[in-house]
This record gives sequence, C-alpha cells and structure tokens, in this order.
Amino acid sequence: MAYTYDPELSPVVAMLPVLDISDIAAARAQMLQMRELRPAFAPSPSLEISKRFIPGPPGDPDVEVCVIRPNDEQHGRPGMLWIHGGGFVLGDVDGDLETAAGIAVGAGAVVVSVEYRLAPEHPFPAPVEDCYAALRWTAEHADELGIDLNRLAVGGLSAGGGLAAAVALLARDRGGPSLCFQLLDIPEVDDRLSTPSMKQFTDTPLWNLPNAILSWEAYLGPDRDGDTSPYAAPARATDLRGLPPAYVVTCEFDPLRDEGIEYGQRLMQAGVPTELHHYPGTFHGSSGAAAGTAISDRMVTDRTDAIRRAFAR
Repeated sequence: MAYTYDPELSPVVAMLPVLDISDIAAARAQMLQMRELRPAFAPSPSLEISKRFIPGPPGDPDVEVCVIRPNDEQHGRPGMLWIHGGGFVLGDVDGDLETAAGIAVGAGAVVVSVEYRLAPEHPFPAPVEDCYAALRWTAEHADELGIDLNRLAVGGLSAGGGLAAAVALLARDRGGPSLCFQLLDIPEVDDRLSTPSMKQFTDTPLWNLPNAILSWEAYLGPDRDGDTSPYAAPARATDLRGLPPAYVVTCEFDPLRDEGIEYGQRLMQAGVPTELHHYPGTFHGSSGAAAGTAISDRMVTDRTDAIRRAFAR
C-alpha cells in the first residue's frame, strides 16, 4: 500500500533493501554487508571505549559488554545500560555503536552496551537474562565505572526497547538495581500481533508484520505454550506500577506503533511519569536509516534532551 512518508524520507525508502528474516543467516549476512557499505564509525576523541566479558546469568556463559565513557577523570556520572535492536535475532554492539556513543557524548554518561545472545539459537529467557546480568554488573561496578548509582537508566531501540522494558520489570520485581529512567525507542513489546498498525503494515520498510511474526516465533522458541511471560513481552504485564519514568518513541508507518503507544499509555495510567513522542511520516528505524534528515535529527535531539532531563532530576 502507499505511505505518505516525510518528503526527505521518501528517497531513502526507495533505496533501502528488503529485510526478510525468514532466512536468519542470510539476513545477518545482509546486515553485515550493509554495514560495510557505510562510512566507518569514528567515535569522538572525548570517549574511551573498551570491551570486556562479565559474569552471565547463573549457569550461563559470560556476557560481553562494551563500556563507553568520557575519558576524563570525572566520577559520579549518570549511567545507562544500552540494548541494541534487531528483532531478537539480528544485530550486535558494533552495529549500534554510533547510537550508544552518541548518548555518552550527548548526556555526558557512561554507557554499557550489552552483547546479549540472539534467538533462535538462544530463545527467551537467555537474551533478557543477559541484559539483566549486565545491569547488575554495571550497578555492582558503579564506583569503578564512575557512575552515580542514583542516576542509572536502561534504554534500547526496537527489540532492544522491548528488552529494556523487560529489564525494568525484572529490576522492580527482583529488588534492584534501582533505575531512574527507561528509554523505550520504537519498542517491540507485544507478541500478540493484534494492534491495527501491526495488522495493517505488511510491507513497510525494515520492519513489517511478516518479520514480526518470525521474530516472536524465534524469540519465544519451539516450546511456546501461549502463556507468554511479561518478561518476554512487557505488554503482557498486568501491573506497571513502580516502574521508572519512561520516554517512549513511536513512528507512524511502523507495525510496532500502536503497541508502543498503548504501553506508554498504560505506564501513565499506572502513575509512571511518561513522555510519549510520536513522529508522523516516519518508519521503523528511520532515524538511523535516514540520518541527517531534518526529522531524524529532531528525533535524535529529542531523545538526547529527554535523557539529559531524566539525569537532571
């Protein structure tokens, strides 16, 4: 069907390759090829970037994290656990490094980006437990990392936004670490696939109903019994009280649009301070795919400003 994209985005849409995760190995190879065609990311000289392995969930392998922090000696900075997107089956820290580094520079924060295990090789709960283990490690090593524990947040994009919402639920229900903020950027939070936007957008760029179906099938695994955990699909949570303040982003021509809006509304109804930003004319991931356009720059600026405000509370 025809979509009325922002005028600056229409030429970008015409050039985007079709993403099809019915063959996950091929889709992963395609993403790597697309990355190689882009200019290499050059991080700001003001940042120190290092990788290390940390203890994973009990009984599971260690988890790699990438620590991004300003290279001065200042302590007591805000901290954020950042979770990349990819429909639970694609993506990695390196492919999302520009976003994580941008948050570190823009908010003056220490960012810990987590290399969680991917489905279908590692279905739920492996990915979210990896992310929660990374949050616990970040809190336990806050002094070493120069993080103020009163300003610790979690955030993510797409599937990473869904995982961030799930980590916030886990942190509440397991008694910590305490979070001051959750950034849910175009989050994937509902496995029921029943919203109007999900049903309507079957051929939108980068993400659509066919990919969403395959994504949840891979993430929930072959033993899915229909009783989905809220830590897998946060929209299933019946009680959102006591969660940290939230910033939720949705795009007009994104199958995830309505579930993001509904989750933001439910957070508000539960008494959680929530800022919901919807961007007309945009599509799933357009802020990255069409970087440099006016609407994409505004989305990134709005996100950075929201993070700064959260850390200033």
